[in-house]
Amino acid sequence: MPVTAKLSKLFYDRLGEQVANELVDWFNAVDATYRGDLRELNELNYARFDAKLEQRLAELEARLEMRLGRRIDALELKLDSKLDRSVAEHAFAQLDGRIERVAAEMRAALAEGLRKQMGWMFFAWASLLAALIPLYLKP
Repeated sequence: MPVTAKLSKLFYDRLGEQVANELVDWFNAVDATYRGDLRELNELNYARFDAKLEQRLAELEARLEMRLGRRIDALELKLDSKLDRSVAEHAFAQLDGRIERVAAEMRAALAEGLRKQMGWMFFAWASLLAALIPLYLKP
């Protein structure tokens, strides 16, 4: 957007209308040229910057993938060496045995608790019945 340069009235009076207008037009043309050159230079610099940024990001991504790949491979080897399949299966078998033993103990404890509860219930019924029979038989 060109900015029209305006000169003072004294300048127009001394140089004349035509020369002053030509000078203003020349200033505007130079301004437009410089603006265009600056815009073009900025676009070129941005394009170079964008290309460098893309290149560096691609390099960084490749380095990260390579490092992460190596770390994952190393961790996988460590895990494989520490957890042999037969050891893992043996550990799972022991765990299953422990779970079964605890479940059997829980079943036995539950059965014992229910047996005691049933005994107390019969005692409570017998006590109530013993208290209610004389009331029922009373004339």
